[in-house]
Amino acid sequence: MKTTIAIALAALALSGCMSAEKQEAQARDFTRSESLLDTAQRNASVACADQTQCDKAWSLTKDYVAAHSSTSIVRADAAAIETDVPSRSGKAVYSATRVAKGSGATITLYAQCRGMYGQDRAMGSDYDDCVEQIGPTQNGFVPFLNQHLSSQ
Repeated sequence: MKTTIAIALAALALSGCMSAEKQEAQARDFTRSESLLDTAQRNASVACADQTQCDKAWSLTKDYVAAHSSTSIVRADAAAIETDVPSRSGKAVYSATRVAKGSGATITLYAQCRGMYGQDRAMGSDYDDCVEQIGPTQNGFVPFLNQHLSSQ
């Protein structure tokens, strides 16, 4: 009986250690993913030189937002492109802004995903799925614009 209790206590202690190790690994993964998302957000901004180039880039931005968002565009004017809020968790949506700078502008793509964060910006239930959608889409935005602007 004493042996069974000792084995049970040892197993319980080991599971507690594994649980702590798993939590530490999840925390490291979360920090790494947040860093990748911050980089993707910085990469999702482009400057255009003049009105003609900016108008073309803005039109392409609207196409990109429509193609990658899980909801439809609800606003598209000279300053912003916005999509509807997703009805389901784990679905990414995108928006963009166009801020005038001199004769050109800066166009920036933004992302959000329902279920990505919990309370106090903690990792939400759909965090990993959201990161998989947002990172590549934001990182692909400027190359998409560059490719299509250079072919026009």
